[in-house]
Amino acid sequence: MADNDFRNIKAILFDLDGTLMDTDDQAVEKIAGIFSRMHVTNPVGRAKRLVMAAETPVNWLIMMMDVIRLDNLLLPLWHKLRKQRSESLAGKTSLKHFRIIPGVPEMLASVKNTYRLGVVTTRGQDEAELFINENGLQGVFEVVVTRSSTRRLKPHPEPILFAAQQLELPVSKCLMVGDTTQDIKSARRAGALSVGVLCGFGMRKELERTRATVVLKHTALLSALLNQDADK
Repeated sequence: MADNDFRNIKAILFDLDGTLMDTDDQAVEKIAGIFSRMHVTNPVGRAKRLVMAAETPVNWLIMMMDVIRLDNLLLPLWHKLRKQRSESLAGKTSLKHFRIIPGVPEMLASVKNTYRLGVVTTRGQDEAELFINENGLQGVFEVVVTRSSTRRLKPHPEPILFAAQQLELPVSKCLMVGDTTQDIKSARRAGALSVGVLCGFGMRKELERTRATVVLKHTALLSALLNQDADK
């Protein structure tokens, strides 16, 4: 299969934040509102940079644990802390509202009869299910891989390999769609094709540098890309 040939793809796996869900934009809106009340210049731009800076150390730490092979020692502790935090917030989960990115429902409707669909996210199972239920996506995804599904998280290939296993498909027939380099690295290490999207916080240059198969401006453009490839 050519590097950018999607004709043999049987399943599409989606990240949530910044890919299907616009929670990043919600965080930016809240911080930008605070900056506006403080009369900070360019509140939206500064809020985006702040959110990106806050996320980068966590992603870097997870990646470095894998690189220097400390994941066997540190990941169990990290999972335990995340579990305790999730339990402490369990009563608040019902108060959350996860907005779907405009254009995504139409895209999912156009591809679901041709491809098997799944989710691969570092969010918890409750949050993933809440997003699916709030946005009427019940029955759309055959597999939902969350941070409790596998011991290792993206950028490790295990979550994508696990999703392919659950679908009983070769990972080479799976396409991962995400907005960060962690999504792209996980796909490449697993042996899956990848599409980077720019509707989250990923930048085109970094997604291309991480060797995304294709980079799209928006997740909603995925169906047009796949239809174009099918017509070749």
